[in-house]
Amino acid sequence: MIGRLAAFVVGEGNWLPLAMAIALATVAVQWLRHSRFTTRNRIMEAMNLFVGVTLLVMGIGHLLAVTTKLQQGTLNGSPALLYLIGVAILIPSAFIVVNANHAPAAANVWMAATLVALGLINIPLAIPALLNFAYSRHSRARTGSIIVGLFVLVNVALFTGGLLFLLSGARTFEEFSR
Repeated sequence: MIGRLAAFVVGEGNWLPLAMAIALATVAVQWLRHSRFTTRNRIMEAMNLFVGVTLLVMGIGHLLAVTTKLQQGTLNGSPALLYLIGVAILIPSAFIVVNANHAPAAANVWMAATLVALGLINIPLAIPALLNFAYSRHSRARTGSIIVGLFVLVNVALFTGGLLFLLSGARTFEEFSR
């Protein structure tokens, strides 16, 4: 049982679909709880929560994976650097979650910049945060609708890709891309 749990924790393909499912559940609960907010505020809160919760769960998953691999003696790389990467994801994502209904637009730019700085492979994960920034700045209803539509499409694509990775049985991104 512990071995299977450890295998899940260190599986690179497990965290994105799990994180996005948790984020969707969180958004659904908040959407129902804040029915008195204006539509624009509800949408902004939902988008912020989705990005923040997704990346918060992924950051926690990263830290759990590093800790598990360290305990197993299979960690490749500097533990300090790998923990720092997890913390670099946790701080802006937690800030976005805690301030979802009034998060400064710059928080999403901070999150996107952090992801890109951690590696170009993270660009797809940074796009929803940039769309949050764009939504916070729009002034026309049609523009807002287009941004929300893009946000949904990007996240559906990320979730689909995450599920394909999970279902492929690959343990690492390198195995999956072959």
